[in-house]
Amino acid sequence: MSEPKELVRSFIMRNCRYQSLADGDDIFALGLVSSLFAMQLVTFVEAQFELKVDSEDLDVDNFRTVAAIAALVARKKSAAAGGQGA
Repeated sequence: MSEPKELVRSFIMRNCRYQSLADGDDIFALGLVSSLFAMQLVTFVEAQFELKVDSEDLDVDNFRTVAAIAALVARKKSAAAGGQGA
């Protein structure tokens, strides 16, 4: 299985037709994200990583970069493994 960063990067690049995206590139500042794509990204993260993005997770900083999204996935997976559901 690919790492979360690679899966997220691939999804963004494929859907935004962007050629290169580093872990720390701000996808909002680059103009890659519309409100519709932001919701598609949330839906992708939930489906791909089998987790629930709660309303408190919907902070733009959690979705600003590939690294931030991967960190959110890691936190959610860690919380789930810690007994809050899986």
